[in-house]
Amino acid sequence: MNFTDLQLIDPIAKAIQEQGYTTPTPIQERSIPDILDGRDFLGCAQTGTGKTAAFAIPILQNLSKNKTPNRHIKALILTPTRELAIQIEENIKAYGKYLPLKHLVVFGGVKQGSQETALRKGVDILVATPGRLLDFIAQGIISLKNIEIFVLDEADRMLDMGFVHDVKRIIKLLPQKRQTLFFSATMPSEIQKLANSILNNPVKVEVTPVSSTAETIKQSVYFVERDNKLNLLTHILKNDISDSVLVFARTKHGADKIARKLQNDNISTEAIHGNKSQNARQNALNNFKSGKTRVLVATDIAARGIDIDELKYVVNFELSDVSETYVHRIGRTGRAGADGNSISFVDGLDLLNLKNTEKLIGMKIPVVKNHPFHTDDLTVQKRDSNNKPSGGAPNPARSNTKKPASVGFKKPKNKNFTRKK
Repeated sequence: MNFTDLQLIDPIAKAIQEQGYTTPTPIQERSIPDILDGRDFLGCAQTGTGKTAAFAIPILQNLSKNKTPNRHIKALILTPTRELAIQIEENIKAYGKYLPLKHLVVFGGVKQGSQETALRKGVDILVATPGRLLDFIAQGIISLKNIEIFVLDEADRMLDMGFVHDVKRIIKLLPQKRQTLFFSATMPSEIQKLANSILNNPVKVEVTPVSSTAETIKQSVYFVERDNKLNLLTHILKNDISDSVLVFARTKHGADKIARKLQNDNISTEAIHGNKSQNARQNALNNFKSGKTRVLVATDIAARGIDIDELKYVVNFELSDVSETYVHRIGRTGRAGADGNSISFVDGLDLLNLKNTEKLIGMKIPVVKNHPFHTDDLTVQKRDSNNKPSGGAPNPARSNTKKPASVGFKKPKNKNFTRKK
């Protein structure tokens, strides 16, 4: 199937053609016709599957049929993070560039003045994060009584970030008669219950969770003791890589620590995470995209919405406890058939996550040993609440001398963990 088979109106067809779209992704192919027909929709699909276009394109087409001259908000897209909200609004702008519809994104962390001014001029499609939306509603600046289409995006992330109660408050303010589109990467019981409560005989589509990595991405693992990770990162940035690099950190504090170390080593670096102001985050992202900043350090939540063309390197400073996160992280590189590189630093705290990740993607990730911090003495450890080694597991002795670079690593006592050579 091609986009030309979806009976899109000429202004939208022209706009998506300019974006280089020819063949719809599975979620787009299965959702656009039903959403155009006005059906409620339940999509289980992760970030990176093309779901923004899956709902944005039919929303634009359906609203374009409305010739009413007023500028009441007719479509509301609710999403958990600022970065994702900005990306969705940018996509709507691109797909709807030849339509007279007005759109706006609102989020917290910045002064509300410019957002309020734009709202008072009238908006057809509003993309919002829950907190700022409720603020505007409480001030009487926004009314949801004219909503025709409601999109709840990244519902499980809403749950993870503690926004579910805010979402329920917003839903109560919506008209009973509306079209509802519900998207979530996973369906825990609370999210399934929420979906059942707001959807009316929905079309259900589940896109197989991403469990494989693009063949164009060269993946590698560096075994390194925890205390040497920062030095290893500096080493490869100064000796092995000359391009821009996106580094993933587990925590906000960790992201700042990495950025400070690299800055002290005269490597231009910025960090983005939830504690940064929206302006600071957007400026950091713009600097990275333009090449002004060579390294961007991001937490997983802050990285939602980062879409950078021709990014060649992603570094996992730590592996996530959620194996699927690895696939999404490294999927920031190797896009559209381009070559990409993924480097993962693995210490004792990461060994079990490495095992689970390799099981998910169905391959052993090659180990790079020709670096000055390679070790074969890693043992499985667990994290405490402060992201540090906790009880029971031995903490490997530290040494300033380089250890012999033999193949593999020692099997920990009483641990059911082996790595095949």
